[in-house]
Amino acid sequence: MRILVAEDDPGLRDVLERGLREQGYVVDAVADGRAAENHLRAYDYAAVVLDWRMPERSGVDVLLAARSRGVDAPVLMLTARDSTADRVAGLDAGADDYLVKPFSFDELLARLRALLRRPAATTRPTLACGTVELDPVSRVLTESGRPVVVTATELAIVELLLRRAPGVVDRRTIAIQVWDNEADAVGSNTIDVHVARIRAKLAGSGTRIDTIRGVGYRMAPQ
Repeated sequence: MRILVAEDDPGLRDVLERGLREQGYVVDAVADGRAAENHLRAYDYAAVVLDWRMPERSGVDVLLAARSRGVDAPVLMLTARDSTADRVAGLDAGADDYLVKPFSFDELLARLRALLRRPAATTRPTLACGTVELDPVSRVLTESGRPVVVTATELAIVELLLRRAPGVVDRRTIAIQVWDNEADAVGSNTIDVHVARIRAKLAGSGTRIDTIRGVGYRMAPQ
């Protein structure tokens, strides 16, 4: 899943970017509000980590503009502001959660996981299609209850297909959500190779991955 990190402190931005990448996320990291706004216009993010105070535009201004355009990605607001009034202002602007600096990376990661599973939590705690299930919190993929060993890239593709099932996911969306440089994936057979490996690992299961020629892929029960 692709995550936007907007933080003007270079040290903290680097820690967040490296830490999230180590957890298997694709990360875009920017240093000011204007860049954050441009990225939110260009990409579809699974979640956003947004600093309150940034050059060019504040995090609150970026968030208000994004929500007015219909951007519904969950947003974790970072700030040194600790008053109740400030927290209320951030939440009223459209933030889903609020983290006061300084904080531990483990806490940020836990809050981010909670935000990422929130849309599915009202109906089902796991993502499922046919006999394949994925727990988005533990990142464990199973087929008929048995663990399936996959790489981080394969897991990201499976998660995207499960979240959109039975809808079709186009190749560009897969590239944007799974690879740092989507051009590398779109302009080659990289996606096809990874999908072929996933199919091999799910062979004989009650779930299939269909190729929609000229568009992309979809996951459906057998």
